[in-house]
Amino acid sequence: MMQPACVLSIFLILCNSHFIVHVSSVNNEGLTLLKFKQSITQDPEGSLNNWNQSNETPCLWNGIACKDQKVVSVSIPKKKLLGFISPVLGSLSELRHLNLRNNRFMGELPSELFRAQNLQSLVLYGNSLSGLVPNEISKLGYLQTLDLSSNLFNGSIPMSLVQCKRLKNLDLGRNNFTGSIPDGFWSNLSFLEKLDLSFNRFTGSIPKDLGNLSNLQGTVDLSHNLFNGSIPASLGNLPEKVYIDLTYNNLAGPIPQTGALVNRGPTAFIGNPGLCGPPLKNLCNPNNASSPSAFPNLPSNNPSETGRKGLSRSSVVAIIISDVIGICLVGLIFSYCYSSICLCGEKKHGYEKGGDQKCLCFSFDESETLSDHVEQYDLVALDAQLGFDLDELLKASAFVLGKSGIGIVYKVVLEDGLTLAVRRLGEGGSQRFKEFQTEVEAIGRLKHPNIVTLRAYYFSVDEKLLIYDYVPNGNLGAAIHGNFLPNASPVCYYIA
Repeated sequence: MMQPACVLSIFLILCNSHFIVHVSSVNNEGLTLLKFKQSITQDPEGSLNNWNQSNETPCLWNGIACKDQKVVSVSIPKKKLLGFISPVLGSLSELRHLNLRNNRFMGELPSELFRAQNLQSLVLYGNSLSGLVPNEISKLGYLQTLDLSSNLFNGSIPMSLVQCKRLKNLDLGRNNFTGSIPDGFWSNLSFLEKLDLSFNRFTGSIPKDLGNLSNLQGTVDLSHNLFNGSIPASLGNLPEKVYIDLTYNNLAGPIPQTGALVNRGPTAFIGNPGLCGPPLKNLCNPNNASSPSAFPNLPSNNPSETGRKGLSRSSVVAIIISDVIGICLVGLIFSYCYSSICLCGEKKHGYEKGGDQKCLCFSFDESETLSDHVEQYDLVALDAQLGFDLDELLKASAFVLGKSGIGIVYKVVLEDGLTLAVRRLGEGGSQRFKEFQTEVEAIGRLKHPNIVTLRAYYFSVDEKLLIYDYVPNGNLGAAIHGNFLPNASPVCYYIA
């Protein structure tokens, strides 16, 4: 008969054996992820609660995706996780996607992470990561998406990034990157479709080979940096639908009138006091022009060129006399209108009634006079729930929907996915802000199922913008000609 002490010993051995089996039940990749979990100090939403050793593999854990029992994706966005990115993630040999955006990760990016050489997307947007981007990033030969935006990274872009030749989306915006980008850097990244370097401190000139990226789409955002020198004419080689945002740099000289740079509104160039020429009001001084091609209509000073003759003295005199006569006629017309039509007395308001007659006096109230001297207005919201500002609008991806005699309509996609329709009406100098405001706010009050709601507007002496909700269900031409799709919703119109 077995002694009680022996029975107790056997029982303890069996319990310990069961405990050992339980602890070691998860595979090596699960143990790796548990080490990563240990580097996370706060998980307020309990997103990683089911990360434990009760499963043989981590494939059923929150945010984990597997293929053939191997971890291929770790995606834990917007969970308020606080901690550090553990270098152990680099030992996940089949890891293809790492998405930790909009959390509170701190510290530097470990170079060991790039041992996971099958990474195709690395998305760390919206954390508090800092330090340099390791040169070991060159090991990621399959990388297609790199989003490090809205962090605290500093230093220059690692030159080793050019080894990531399959890169399609590069977003380094809203960091503390510095230094210049040498010519030839972009030549190795010919597959790039999205590029955002905005809100950093990049210096030096804009590389000429940037214009060779023929696959770029949406917005190429170089805004809010310290780029200097002239705008390379090669940027005109980019696809026509690409919107190039160069705002708030130290660029100078004439804006090249080539390719993708033609027909761009002034909002793509504001914040560069040294820039001149169309579409800006600041005219270039031909004596200081850095590029003769920017002034194709100016006569050459080269004496070897023939066929260019100055005006004769009689032609000059005739032109002067014509100008004087024209000025006199304008003065007479103005005087007649003022004395015969607008005998309204010294009134401050625009309209006065006299019998059956209305007349408009040449006087304005104080606010109208002041508006003539204001060159820049912020985005004016007509919707109290407006969730974006002018900077977000200018940074967004923009696609041309159509052109007409009253402007160009763009489809604009903001960072948060909100889609808008923006009509650019062109120069605003011919209309005072007060008049424009009255007309636009009247449009904003229109409510009809077939009229798209006007959300906001923008006015400056250079440009006017109307911002609507985006409705992708047809146009006026389809309504007139009856080209409707079966079961299509009613056509909506953008009123301008």
